[in-house]
Amino acid sequence: MPLTEVKVRTAKPAEKQVKLSDGGGMYLLVTPSGGKCWRLKYRFLGKEKVLAIGTYPEISLSEAREKRLQARKMLANGIDPSEAKKAKKAAMVATSENSFEVIAREWHHKFSADWSETHSVTTLRRLNADVIPVIGARPISEIKAPEVLAMLRRIESRGALETAHRIRTICGQIFRYAVATGRADRNCAADLKGALPPYKKSHLSAITNPKAVAPLLRAIDDYKGTFPVKCALQLAALFFVRPGELRQAEWSEIDFDSKLWNIPASRMKMKQPHIVPLSTQAIAILTELQVVTGRSLYLFPSGRSFARPMSNNAINAALRRMGFDKDEMTGHGFRAMARTILDEVLQFRPDFIEHQLAHAVRDPNGRAYNRTAHLTERQKMMQVWADYLQGLKTEAKVLPLKRVEA
Repeated sequence: MPLTEVKVRTAKPAEKQVKLSDGGGMYLLVTPSGGKCWRLKYRFLGKEKVLAIGTYPEISLSEAREKRLQARKMLANGIDPSEAKKAKKAAMVATSENSFEVIAREWHHKFSADWSETHSVTTLRRLNADVIPVIGARPISEIKAPEVLAMLRRIESRGALETAHRIRTICGQIFRYAVATGRADRNCAADLKGALPPYKKSHLSAITNPKAVAPLLRAIDDYKGTFPVKCALQLAALFFVRPGELRQAEWSEIDFDSKLWNIPASRMKMKQPHIVPLSTQAIAILTELQVVTGRSLYLFPSGRSFARPMSNNAINAALRRMGFDKDEMTGHGFRAMARTILDEVLQFRPDFIEHQLAHAVRDPNGRAYNRTAHLTERQKMMQVWADYLQGLKTEAKVLPLKRVEA
């Protein structure tokens, strides 16, 4: 006799499993713990088999009967419903494992070890915010160029054209990785070259005219915020390293005896160790700072915890507080300031400057110089630079730029 919804709902467990038949090989299995499972008994190629249809109440009686009908149709066509179910599950697992999100995260994990922390975090943030919510669940082999372009157009529509271009590049790298690992046939992002309006990158704002540098330096010396941030601003001008390299500086890297700051390769953009000679002025600032933050791992710990470096926005926020807006000066701008004045005013050799900026400089044979290249000359240059900045603050004679600014 066929089951009824009431009989299924009110079925009680016993000490042993109970089978309530609905006909056509299907029955409700009631377990001693109270679970209710739909099962279909059938024969295929002379062997008796059982197909798990699902559990009640997730699968109702009428839904179970529909699945029984589907299974019977498969049998009539020579298909084993249990094997068909396994194949479907395997296909779903394969699709899930080859989704854009899975491959993107695998790609990020594999390659981010060679990136700077900032680049790694920014790349992952862009993926999580703009890409994965849109195409993350899609099998990467099924994603086509128009789908990616539609995603990029949404980013462009909110005025983030630069972000759209960067995300196209990121997606292209992920698709290439998928092709290389056999999970996609081609990089569809490559088809989108020229599809977005061109983006003209603007240079990070920087003060490069010596007459304008002088009031900036005096404003830094008069800064009313926290002492570590004030020191960070002063050393940013003296060291002209990248902001991330400065804010994550550790006391163990400072060699007061040799007057050197040794930055490990892991924190450098080019993944090469770097040396910053310490001028007399830098030593004086560091000595005062050590009294305040010397118990921390970092020269510039977070205001909330000595266990973390200060925020990546601390320098720029301090500049805004002093009245220098984002179109006038940034933390990264100290690098352009130093490059311009060291070249055009103090007339140091460009290769000395590029070495100190930690740019990739090659010898005549195309080989990269090591971190100690021209160290003696760079030590002299850094002291001259510190003396020059001190002269600007005290209103000493300012040498004019060789080239007239536009």
